[in-house]
Amino acid sequence: MANEKYFPSVKDIEKASETLSEILEPTMLQKNTNLSERFDCEVYLKREDLQMVRSYKIRGAYNKIRSLSPEVLKYGIVCASAGNHAQGVAFSCNKLHIMGSIYMPTTTPRQKIDSVKMFGKEYVDIVLTGDTFDAANTAAIEYAKRSGKTFIPPFDDKKIIEGQGTIGYEMTKQIETPLDYVFIPIGGGGLASGVGAYLKQKWPETKIIGVEPAGAASMKASIENGHVTELESIDKFVDGAAVKKAGELTYEVCRQVLDDIIPVPEGAVCTTIIEMYNKNAIVVEPAGALSVAALRFYADKIKGKRVGCIVSGSNNDIIRMEEIREKSMLYEGLKHYFIVNFPQRPGAILTFIRDIIGPTDELVYIQYIKQTNKEEGPALIGIEVASKDDFHALLKRMEANNVLYEYINDNNKLLEILI
Repeated sequence: MANEKYFPSVKDIEKASETLSEILEPTMLQKNTNLSERFDCEVYLKREDLQMVRSYKIRGAYNKIRSLSPEVLKYGIVCASAGNHAQGVAFSCNKLHIMGSIYMPTTTPRQKIDSVKMFGKEYVDIVLTGDTFDAANTAAIEYAKRSGKTFIPPFDDKKIIEGQGTIGYEMTKQIETPLDYVFIPIGGGGLASGVGAYLKQKWPETKIIGVEPAGAASMKASIENGHVTELESIDKFVDGAAVKKAGELTYEVCRQVLDDIIPVPEGAVCTTIIEMYNKNAIVVEPAGALSVAALRFYADKIKGKRVGCIVSGSNNDIIRMEEIREKSMLYEGLKHYFIVNFPQRPGAILTFIRDIIGPTDELVYIQYIKQTNKEEGPALIGIEVASKDDFHALLKRMEANNVLYEYINDNNKLLEILI
């Protein structure tokens, strides 16, 4: 696969679009007034979050499965996924009446397992194995070899890439004048490869910008190193795009079609999720927020331009919202944690609150255990401020009152342990 000279053609992507017309209607390309005003440009959202399986992954999965012969399909198919790819495969199995085995890590949330069952019904069986996606993926590939079933990869496959590329085809039909910039999320690279290849052939002047989570920027590392590079470790928060190693085919295409890759901090992704919901009533998953989150890092370049963002999915579990808010507040500099050494005397904490907490500050977390055999005792304190400027005033009050503290926001490992 690594030695193949492959580039998705307009013809193959448009053929994939014909195949997908059996099950899909084009998703809207919607101008967003709030984002357009904020960035002083025209921002259009390609709403893949509105797909029937709530992500674009159905495109590649169905196109791949539909390309297989009846002789091959009678043995069934196999895939490994902890989320959107599994749902796309499950839906395809149900629609085509094909038996499929979906391998998922044992750590997969119940909500995602239930969604796969809902879309696949009696045509899929779910196998929970391993603690990570990599372990589940290895098990799925081994099972496919033993059983004679066909393995459906999540991104590194021609038919998968061409299926995802149909988003680009739809965009060219939905807007007359080529966009100046198109921002595309990247995990393994299937979406960016397909859409990027189609748009570069139809809109050669359009800048194609890939967007990766900063904690899992495997495509950026690969392109900078000149070969597919596996990251030693990744931040799994943006789970739909947290990939240690980009695909071989997708790397070859992406290095030709991408004009830039932006690594977006996970905290900025969280802020975008909250803003998309509060200001636009749009629910997005972390990977689905990547393209919109990237706009703040390109604000000067896109001013006065016409911009497209692919909103790739909306499979967000509501139980994650408190974590999302926390990460957003930390990133925006609005929530701060300290380990404070208090003198062990009555009223010490009340004095701290009176003298240190400002009129617009809020004490949101405190953990303190009095130790009577010592003169001082540490407490973990969390304070929310109304603006970044208020943080500097908070520090000045602490210093003026000789408060002994350690600021721990910058110590990610310690913060994760304590909070």
